[in-house]
Amino acid sequence: MASGGSSRLSRLGLIRTFVAIAACVGLPGHATGQTAQIHIAVATLDQALTQLARQTGTDIVSTEPGLRHVPARRLSGRLAPAEALRRLLKGTGYRAVPIDARGFRIVRAPVPLPVVRAGPARTLSRAAPAEGADIIVTASKQQSPLLRFPGSAIMLGGFAPGSRALRPIDMDDLTRATPVLQNTELGVGRNKIFIRGVADSSFNGATQSTANQYFDEVPLGFAGPEPSLNLYDMRSVEVLEGPQGTLYGAGAIGGIIRLTPNPVDLARTGAAMTGGVTLTDDGAPGFDLAGMANVPIARDTAGLRVVGYRQRAGGYIDDPSRRLTSINRTDTLGGRVTLAADAGDGWTFELGALGQQIDAADAQYAEAGAGSLQRRSQYAQPYTSTVKLVRGVVRKRWDSGLNLVSATGYVDLKTDDTFDATRALGSVGPVLYRNVQTDTLFVQETRLSRPATTRVGWLLGVSYLNDSDVQSRALGPPGQTATIIGVTNRTESLSGFGEATWPVTPSFALTAGARLTTARTDGEPSVRPRNNSFIHGRATRRIDPTLALSWLVAPRTAVFAKVQSGYRTGGLAVASGVGRVADYRSDSIIVGEAGIRRQRRGETGLEVSGAISYARWRDIQADLYSRRGQPYTANIGNAGITAIEALGDWVPVRGLHANFAFLYTYNLVDGALAQLSKSANRRLPETPPFAGNAGLSYQWLRRGAQRFDVGVQGRYVGRSVLGTGDFLELSQGQYAAVDSHVGWRWRNLDLTLSGENLTNVRANRFALGNPLILATRAQTTPLRPRSIRIGASVAW
Repeated sequence: MASGGSSRLSRLGLIRTFVAIAACVGLPGHATGQTAQIHIAVATLDQALTQLARQTGTDIVSTEPGLRHVPARRLSGRLAPAEALRRLLKGTGYRAVPIDARGFRIVRAPVPLPVVRAGPARTLSRAAPAEGADIIVTASKQQSPLLRFPGSAIMLGGFAPGSRALRPIDMDDLTRATPVLQNTELGVGRNKIFIRGVADSSFNGATQSTANQYFDEVPLGFAGPEPSLNLYDMRSVEVLEGPQGTLYGAGAIGGIIRLTPNPVDLARTGAAMTGGVTLTDDGAPGFDLAGMANVPIARDTAGLRVVGYRQRAGGYIDDPSRRLTSINRTDTLGGRVTLAADAGDGWTFELGALGQQIDAADAQYAEAGAGSLQRRSQYAQPYTSTVKLVRGVVRKRWDSGLNLVSATGYVDLKTDDTFDATRALGSVGPVLYRNVQTDTLFVQETRLSRPATTRVGWLLGVSYLNDSDVQSRALGPPGQTATIIGVTNRTESLSGFGEATWPVTPSFALTAGARLTTARTDGEPSVRPRNNSFIHGRATRRIDPTLALSWLVAPRTAVFAKVQSGYRTGGLAVASGVGRVADYRSDSIIVGEAGIRRQRRGETGLEVSGAISYARWRDIQADLYSRRGQPYTANIGNAGITAIEALGDWVPVRGLHANFAFLYTYNLVDGALAQLSKSANRRLPETPPFAGNAGLSYQWLRRGAQRFDVGVQGRYVGRSVLGTGDFLELSQGQYAAVDSHVGWRWRNLDLTLSGENLTNVRANRFALGNPLILATRAQTTPLRPRSIRIGASVAW
């Protein structure tokens, strides 16, 4: 404690990162309301707090280790100690708590509830924190500073300059904008996302996702495609590269993606709107409209935040045989509502819901020989994707740093696909194939944690999950389809997990943890099981451990290493052949990685991170299609995955950003299916050996509250294959595309002009559109042609 009433030098233990309990000679004690002449001009916050204690005669104490890494702002004038502390700590992530009439304790500030202006940008950059403030990895569940997080993480919050006026984006857009993420391109709302090359299959089916996606504390599904939630008014997107079995349980073998919405502001009324029109070469126009309203119900006690959006992506595929153009139009309609309350004494409550529906008029693939943007089919192949989510979250924060979180959620996810099966079956008359997958999920998790400071940080929690996944199928002439065999899987699991971080020294920390899970998946070869007729499936009891370290080798540079495991549950699925089902085994993965992370100090400089990893994946589950166009699920073998990744952002002068990111992977699949391929093609799907992004942007301010920004971004995607095995040795990728944007802001109004695929590349993103005619090996999914969007937004 720095005190003006005595002269003494004290350190709590041997930790130098405490606020110095400094020698303050001969100053009489002052009440915290009295003013004093203050002049502070030092480098770090711990030094500034020591000087403030001397100059005001107050007692200031803290056990927070990060204060010596936070740059201090200059301060001068005649101020009361409380006001001086407020100015010193503004934007640092810390706050002052009065302890008596002449003293304060410095603690980490709770996550604030500001109004964050709505609307993410098309280009991506890390959220820009206040100078000196730590970037917090919320998805770590321990509120870990990014610099000291012992693993690979990508923070996609903030969404770049001029964000309010650029069009609302979805997870498919984010996936294409960072090479660490890969996805299929079957259509928005029915794609699969993979992280760092942990990719099982290009097809949708019964297997659990390899990359879990969370909306706040609640997963957005268990099996099937990801819902491609619109990200308007989203505060941040965090990607923790996997596996994340200790913290998140089954399914996170590739990692997790956490979507954090903007919080309810309990103090101010606010609103925002954005809209735009998009024109596409050789395609139909599109539009987007979104809005947000935030209303305090009882000031500082309760409030409501509502988000709504409507979007149309114009089609660009023509079908001359039906004399139709731009057949693949897609419409998205959705919204979210959150009710939040602050009960005082650190207790907060949230109740929220979201809903979204995507309707596609037809599939988006073309066929070789028909034209780069054309195909010939007898019937439309529409699909829908619907997601509904309800959540309740209770939080309690203590000034000591202890945090309690209890979250309950219910999710209903449904996809409905129709494919033209006429050619696949060689039928004289028209035949349609319909596949409906419904996934309902109930989850509850309660955890207690304390972040690591100079003491051991820890996390303890319990989690319960109940999921029902139903796949129903029908086949026959239009309007007369008959039900064929489907499957229902019911999964129930209970987990206890814990993790602890031990700061061995102020610079070196060890992290260890484990998750104990008992789970069971039972199945029934029917979409309407009767009399509890489930076939007893596989019971799983697992321990998934974590061991990691973080070493601060310089004030803003850290190295890390980590070993972690994960798994996916098994279950019942449609098997190869007509009218058959089979039980497939759970798979597991173990990954070791090492990396380095450097953060810049202040507004200019270089920020960079990189990692190398190796994964061993056993008994890989994969949803596949046979040569006759029949779906089935199987364990296809084992694989090793080596990955090297890096990303960086260089700011040579204020406002100018040059950024890059790349991922190199090498994987090899070993199994009966893979042995049918040439050795060069025994690869996992969707992951090219190399993919990279680069961008350059500049933003400048002018008088009169005006801001201008301009940027250009390019991306390269290498060659990948549709899947493992000779039947799926179909090339895709191997293209480069360029996007750009120009923006102008005046007060609360934004105008932008943005362009995608400016060079109008017609490359093949995905060698699939209708799995029933895969044997033709003639399907392509072309990039959307050159598109120009004019947009505007306003916030008040």
